[in-house]
Amino acid sequence: MGVKLKVGGWVALGAIAGALATMQLQAIARNPSAPLPLEELQQLASVFDIVKKDYVEPVDEKKLITDAIGGMVAGLDPHSQYFDKKSFKEFREGTSGKFVGVGIEIGMEDGLVKVVSPIEGSPAFRAGIKSGDLITKIDDTFVKGLGMDQAVKRMRGEPNTKVTLQVFRKSENRSFPVTITREEIRVQSVRAKLLEPGYAWVRLTQFQDRTVEDFAAKLGELYKQDPNIKGIVLDLRNDPGGLLEGAVAVSAAFLPRDTVVVSTNGQIAESKATFKANPESYARRGSDPLKRLPEALKNVPLVVLVNEGSASASEIVAGALQDHKRATVMGSQTFGKGSVQTVRQLSPDTALKITTARYYTPSGRSIQAQGIVPDVWLDETADGNVFAALRPREADLDKHITGGSAEDQAKIAAREKAREDAIKKIEEEQAKNGNKAPKPLPEFGSAEDFPLQQALNQLKGKTVLASKTQTERKADESKLN
Repeated sequence: MGVKLKVGGWVALGAIAGALATMQLQAIARNPSAPLPLEELQQLASVFDIVKKDYVEPVDEKKLITDAIGGMVAGLDPHSQYFDKKSFKEFREGTSGKFVGVGIEIGMEDGLVKVVSPIEGSPAFRAGIKSGDLITKIDDTFVKGLGMDQAVKRMRGEPNTKVTLQVFRKSENRSFPVTITREEIRVQSVRAKLLEPGYAWVRLTQFQDRTVEDFAAKLGELYKQDPNIKGIVLDLRNDPGGLLEGAVAVSAAFLPRDTVVVSTNGQIAESKATFKANPESYARRGSDPLKRLPEALKNVPLVVLVNEGSASASEIVAGALQDHKRATVMGSQTFGKGSVQTVRQLSPDTALKITTARYYTPSGRSIQAQGIVPDVWLDETADGNVFAALRPREADLDKHITGGSAEDQAKIAAREKAREDAIKKIEEEQAKNGNKAPKPLPEFGSAEDFPLQQALNQLKGKTVLASKTQTERKADESKLN
């Protein structure tokens, strides 16, 4: 990309880098039928020997080998990765939904860490940290200039250790320190509430190890509160993906049994599979977490909200519900990660995450580097889009797997050009406004959440304010049966 992202700090981009579709732990067995390239391996050994003996200072042999493995895998595509002991631990924490830290969901604002929400019951929650608080310093390190990943690493640590956060609270116009003792946190990947009588909102932030169980529990609670739910908004915005089984299960909650959800295809036999809306495809612990859900869920009017940050497993859900005409997909074009990664364990502490397949929606679509196109395009706010152009997509990532046909490649190139033009326009407008950053987007699920309000209008059969690049349209009455 030729445009420098001077405004890149306005929106958090780190979550997308961790998007994945499946986690499969396997031991590695050497295939005796595949001959080793001996000449190239001899060159590798020669380079290793030269670096070890001739480099300006002594080097660690194990680090040299680890770096060689990491470089080999990184050259494949953006999602294949070698996990050393530390990164494998972090990866497992991410998929389990458990980590040791202070317990806050964060974003970035003006180069500072912004508290989106303290996790209920967490050390930060008990210490009085509030939504909207800005963290300016972590122990002795100023946050300004740190990336989100760097800030997160400084707040995480070992259980029962302390970290001091300098907090600026806008509403009170004051800054104060808070010392918090770290402990194990369980991330809630599912949020749900009744927007008003008859209409519910269910948000998935990631597909983790316990997402399906939490999803079923939240839906059960909603139906206890209101047995006559007339419409549901399934919010997958900024959901970077996660476990494939979770995506199949969430889709299955709304689809008839044995309906095709997704298929995969790759070089090895185990990558050629079809996943259907039945427990055999998603039940990872033996029992079906969806079995107690009300039958009404199969027919309740449904809207799926997506945006550029919806990737991988969330795209599987959106694609399945869209292909089966089970839901109206609203928002903007999704990230476009249509590949499947398998995690093969190399030792108790190391592993290899490698792309093993492409996945396809029920109609046979590959969304790799393209994404899911919504049925109804929505802007981020009533005044249009501000941050959408800044969010990277699969097609922006170096060494991404191509989408396939020449026609697909032309579409991808056109979208990349449009994105660069949009970024230029934002930077020009920012310069006119004295480089003042635009107002942050409202919290998802709030009364000011414009796309959510349009999704609610769709469910009610009211006028939907579609994207300003399209004409205003009415809700499709056929989707309300």
